[in-house]
Amino acid sequence: MGFFNKLKNGLEKTRDSMAGKMNNVFSTFRKVDEELLDELEEILIMSDIGVETSTEIIDKLRDRIKKEKISDENEVKNILKEEMKKILDETPNNLDLSKKPTVILVVGVNGVGKTTSIGKIANRIKKEGKNVIVAAADTFRAAAVEQIEIWAKRSNSKIIKKEEGTDPASVVYDAIQELKRDNADVLICDTAGRLHNKKYLMDELLKIKKVIDKELPDANKEVLLVLDATTGQNAISQVKAFKETVDINGLILTKLDGTAKGGVVIGIVHENKIPVKFIGVGEQIDDMEIFNSDEFVDAIL
Repeated sequence: MGFFNKLKNGLEKTRDSMAGKMNNVFSTFRKVDEELLDELEEILIMSDIGVETSTEIIDKLRDRIKKEKISDENEVKNILKEEMKKILDETPNNLDLSKKPTVILVVGVNGVGKTTSIGKIANRIKKEGKNVIVAAADTFRAAAVEQIEIWAKRSNSKIIKKEEGTDPASVVYDAIQELKRDNADVLICDTAGRLHNKKYLMDELLKIKKVIDKELPDANKEVLLVLDATTGQNAISQVKAFKETVDINGLILTKLDGTAKGGVVIGIVHENKIPVKFIGVGEQIDDMEIFNSDEFVDAIL
C-alpha cells in the first residue's frame, strides 16, 4: 500500500467528520451565501482547526467568492483546499541534512511516540546512506533505554547509552564525542518525556541544548517536537510551552490513524509558524513520511 493510501485510511475518522459534515451542508444549501460560510466555519472549528485559523480561512474564502464571483459548491471546496494548503506551506518543511554533522533533538511529553519516531527517522536517514548515532538521553525510565536500543538495532544505527539516573546531558556529551570520532553524519538525541508544566524537566532540556551548542557550534541543528494528534487542541498548548524553552523548528505528527482531530495540524502550523516535517501512520518502521500538504488536505477532504 502506498503512503498516500495509508494516510487516507489513517485519516478516515477525520475525513468522515470534516468532509462528511461539509457534504451535508452543501447538499442543504442551494446558494453560496453568508449562512453557508457560517456553517463551514463552524465545521472547521469543530474539526479542531481552532477559532483563529478557521475564521481566517473563511475570511479568505469570502473574499475570493466575491472577487471571483463564485457560485458553484465545488469551486468553494477547491478554494477551501487551496487556503488550507497555503497555511501548511507557509514555512519550509524539509529536514536539512545537507550540512555535516546534523544534530536532531527530539522532544515531547510522555506517550506521544518519541522513541518510535526516532527509530523511523533513523531508518529513513540510514537508507539515504548516512551514518547515524542515537543518544539514549531519556535516563529517567529504565525501559526507555531498552526501547530506544531496540529501534536503533532495527535501523542499524549506533547507540550511546548509560545507566538509569545518569545526567541526560552527559549522555549527549558522550554521543557527540563518538560522532566526532566516527565522523558520523547525524546524531539523533532521545529525551525524557516531560510534562510541559514541569520546570525542572524543561531546564534539563535546556541543559542538553547548551551542551550541543557548545560542543558542536557549527553543526546543523534540528529540534523536532513530537505531537500526538489524538490530543487535539491540547497539542497547541504543548507547542507553545516547548517553544519557550527550546527553539523548535519542526513537528512530528503521530497517531493520526486513531483520531477525528486531524484538523488540529492546520491550526498548530498557522498559529506557531512551525512546519510539520514528518507524519506517522502505522506501527511499522517504514510508516513515517515527509509531510506533504497536498496529500494531507486531499486525505481529510
